[in-house]
Amino acid sequence: MENARELFQIMTRRFGLLNKKCCTIGGSDISPVQSHILYEVDRQQSPSMQRIAETLGTDITTFSRQVQSLVKMGLVNKTPDPSDRRVYTLSLTDQGKYAAAAIDRQMNDYLDEVFSYMSDFEKDMVLRSIQLMNEAMAKTGRCCRPIKDECGL
Repeated sequence: MENARELFQIMTRRFGLLNKKCCTIGGSDISPVQSHILYEVDRQQSPSMQRIAETLGTDITTFSRQVQSLVKMGLVNKTPDPSDRRVYTLSLTDQGKYAAAAIDRQMNDYLDEVFSYMSDFEKDMVLRSIQLMNEAMAKTGRCCRPIKDECGL
């Protein structure tokens, strides 16, 4: 079997996660990070900025810049929480809901095409393997954190 890292490097490239933009919706270029933010804001009920940043494993400063760009694009609303004005909740605008749905359709179409080259057994095996990998990754102390320079370089 090939080197595990190499397999993940190839899959990352094929998913387009290294691309500056993952898609263009309504004339707006959406980055992979912004796509993840739209997905999580859509999935969670009035989440706080901190909760989405933690879900995505990103630092709040970088995350805030991404949210601000989505606000400027008219895709996300950022609202102070009435019970704690230091906390901001996020929601999708109508345009943001359209963008999230369009990205979801595009990703599902892509995955459907990829899975069309596999038998049902192979598809189930891949999905179960990804689930197992996600569960194992969640158990490590390194989950969702940048890799530290432990080589002294």
